[in-house]
Amino acid sequence: MSSSLKDVAARAGVSARTVSNVVNGSARVAPETRRRVQEAIDELGYRPNLAARSLRAGRTGIIGLAIPELHSPYFAELAGLLVDEARRRSWTVVIDQTRGGAEAERRLLTGDGGRVMDGLIISPWALPAEDITAAARPLPVVLLGERSPHGLADRVAVDNVAAADEATAHLLSLGRRRVAAIGLQPHLRNGTAELRAEGYRAALRRAGIAPRPAWERPVTALHRSDGARAMAELLDAGAEPDAVFAFSDELALGALHTAHERGLRVPQDVAVVGFDDIEDGRFSHPTLTTVSPDKGQIAARALQCLADRIYSPRHDLPAADLTVPHRLVVRGSSGTV
Repeated sequence: MSSSLKDVAARAGVSARTVSNVVNGSARVAPETRRRVQEAIDELGYRPNLAARSLRAGRTGIIGLAIPELHSPYFAELAGLLVDEARRRSWTVVIDQTRGGAEAERRLLTGDGGRVMDGLIISPWALPAEDITAAARPLPVVLLGERSPHGLADRVAVDNVAAADEATAHLLSLGRRRVAAIGLQPHLRNGTAELRAEGYRAALRRAGIAPRPAWERPVTALHRSDGARAMAELLDAGAEPDAVFAFSDELALGALHTAHERGLRVPQDVAVVGFDDIEDGRFSHPTLTTVSPDKGQIAARALQCLADRIYSPRHDLPAADLTVPHRLVVRGSSGTV
């Protein structure tokens, strides 16, 4: 015989309303209380009646996640964390990729004329914030990344300027003075590359080094092949960097590959720092120094923002603009010699 919500409440020593709040994510619950309720749910094997709940509330229990690339290690890891976080709220996540295209982003926001989602989390690369909120209305939407919503939508992001500044400052602290940057993307409108370039240049100027265009390499994508190509272009142009800050770990791994091919020792001849802290970097040779965003917090805060929108009776809640922590993880690619 299946357990009921009242059974869970009795086991956890809380009210049925509190159990409902934990299951639905419809209100903030103290961490200790949430832990007791979750333990009771697990022990009793409680499963909410999603169909009945949807009929009563006019909701489906389904949310959407739109990311640029499914095969990106960073987005794949983030998607996994979001799915895990959503499962705790008994939500189902439908995932689609946009490849950074405006039409694909708009299609997912509008739902092609018929919505089955209660809300959408999207990492936009093409559409401006005003287009996103206009297309999504009245669907609750949370933005991931650096596209400024100008108070129009909830956003969860890392401080890219500060993170890039810290990564570059680390390389400069090693005595490196020809620090190159790989990852500028002038063809995109999401602003991530511009912010990381801003932090990179700020650290150089603070060290008394004038940024040089010859040290900055644009890429068409953030893949390993793009990083390898950009590193080759730097070396072929005679830039002779003694350090490289790559705007993604995949770019950094590609740069490492080219450095090895050209007979350069890492980190002795050239130090390398990436961004994202993907698993590959922990097993490369040498292991990769990287900026590690708190992806767990990105997932948790994005889901909480969405829950606040879905379950609030008000439609005029102020937009949340949340910045999650990051840390620099120093590994072999920038280790001291």
